[in-house]
Amino acid sequence: MKRCPQCNRVENDEALKFCRVDGATLINDSSSFSGEAGTAQLGISPDASEVHTSILPQHTNATINRATGPTTVLPPQPAPTTTSQLSRPKSLRISIIVTVVLIAVVAAASAIFVGSYRSRNRANSIQSIAVMPFVNEGGNADLEYLSDGMTETLISSLSQLPSLNVKPRSSVFRYKGKETEPQTIGKELNVQALLNGRVVQRGSDLSLFVELIDVSLNKVIWSQRYDRQQSELVTLQSEIARDVSSKLQSKLSGAEVAKVEKTYTANPEAYQLYLKGRFFWNKRTGESLKQSVDFYNQAIAKDPNYALSYSGLSESYGLFPSYSVALPQESMPRAKAAAVRAIEIDDSLAEAHSALGVYLSAYSWNQPAAEKEFRRAIELNPRYPTAHQQLANLCLMAMGRFDEAIAEGRRAEELDPLSPVISMDVGANLTRARRFNEAIAQLNRTLALEPNFYAARYALGTAYHANGQYGEAIDEFRKALALDDDPWVKALLARSLVKSGQRVEALRLLAELQSAAQHRYVTSAAFALVFAALGEKDKAFVWLEREISERASRPPLFAVNPVFDDLRDDPRFQDLLRRIALAKLD
Repeated sequence: MKRCPQCNRVENDEALKFCRVDGATLINDSSSFSGEAGTAQLGISPDASEVHTSILPQHTNATINRATGPTTVLPPQPAPTTTSQLSRPKSLRISIIVTVVLIAVVAAASAIFVGSYRSRNRANSIQSIAVMPFVNEGGNADLEYLSDGMTETLISSLSQLPSLNVKPRSSVFRYKGKETEPQTIGKELNVQALLNGRVVQRGSDLSLFVELIDVSLNKVIWSQRYDRQQSELVTLQSEIARDVSSKLQSKLSGAEVAKVEKTYTANPEAYQLYLKGRFFWNKRTGESLKQSVDFYNQAIAKDPNYALSYSGLSESYGLFPSYSVALPQESMPRAKAAAVRAIEIDDSLAEAHSALGVYLSAYSWNQPAAEKEFRRAIELNPRYPTAHQQLANLCLMAMGRFDEAIAEGRRAEELDPLSPVISMDVGANLTRARRFNEAIAQLNRTLALEPNFYAARYALGTAYHANGQYGEAIDEFRKALALDDDPWVKALLARSLVKSGQRVEALRLLAELQSAAQHRYVTSAAFALVFAALGEKDKAFVWLEREISERASRPPLFAVNPVFDDLRDDPRFQDLLRRIALAKLD
């Protein structure tokens, strides 16, 4: 018997040479027959388990492919009588349909696989990211600390990856509450990806949705929703950090995973209290700093080994004198104790070493010891901009190492290019290095970032005054005072008014300073500044002596700060500088 190699039709007529269905040349194959005569046995061939796409082109008219031969002289064949033979054309059509469907499914699956593979490869090639401020979706202002805090924690965790450039808090929080296109943010921050998040808290239930956006494609390449209890907040933060880092970096070492997932407390209440402390610390007002101290202390009460809370406590106490909250003698020893305790618990905490450096530089006046702590912080986290900033602004500048100080400030600015504070400090250091025109240009760039930054206003005024531009200086000091009633700025304004011949107003401002000192801390250097401008040098030196006895933060910078130029030629001033250099504390 014979079989068609194309459609597997079996023919019992040995004289027949061509298939009557598709015209293919028949072949001898007795193995195709079993059971009833004329029944086609499918699935016998070695590749019967596969669907053959080769049958798809075989719809050509049979007479076209039929070879020339005596086929036409053959007697007509009787019509097949078996059911299987009658159903053959229908089976063929079904096979063709199934094949087409399978091809479509395979193609779709392949496309999905390729797209997924490309997305994974794209995510794993991302080397820079901005974690945008998480949205407090419920709108409850009392929970703003939570969305902000989770953002900061994630920034800190992802920053532990050495091959990933993570933008700092100050760069991303300027976009908070603003509707800005991802591609615009990506261009302004020079990052490849953004991580957005939304936080919702209902009672003890916490929901967080995060999405990773490829800026160049303007496409979400990964998203995830997390539903947890509030008691699981600490582990949730660790889980999110691990998930995000795994999407960004294809291979992480065990040490990197440990750093990313690190939590400084297992106590969820302590963690929430720490986030509240951080929230108020970032507000940078005298009252908010006192609130931050209260929350940090509550966190420590919940977990006495919470190194991060001790570090935050030190940072808050270290700012008390600058915001007229307390005398240096009252707050700075507390700042030191908190920083030392944080380092005892966790020596790898860069923030704690930097906080100790602030104490050593601004209160102990021990610049070599301060430099050691700042450099230790940078060693632990080379991309921690605050450590570079403080090393420059407090330590290197106090030692007269101007070029190094400006270089470190520029490095901080590279790491956090949108930080008004860092930009301002670069300008202030240029003023101290007596590069006044550069300082003015730098501080104008700072104000382009944040026009209402009062400290940049008075820093610009200081540069103008040092450059002999008293009218411009007065304008900037007035703008700064309109933003913040800072006694130091009032003294700077009085000094410029005297230089411009407006002595009466300067005396009025001096009286206001004396009145303010009755109910708040006013740095003694402010009075020294005004009396020096008025020509009353004896009184000026009395106040400078008091400033030294208070161990304020300004004496280490007396040698380089142009605001004291009215006293610089007096021998008593040089004696002060010698005594400051010898007045180091442990």
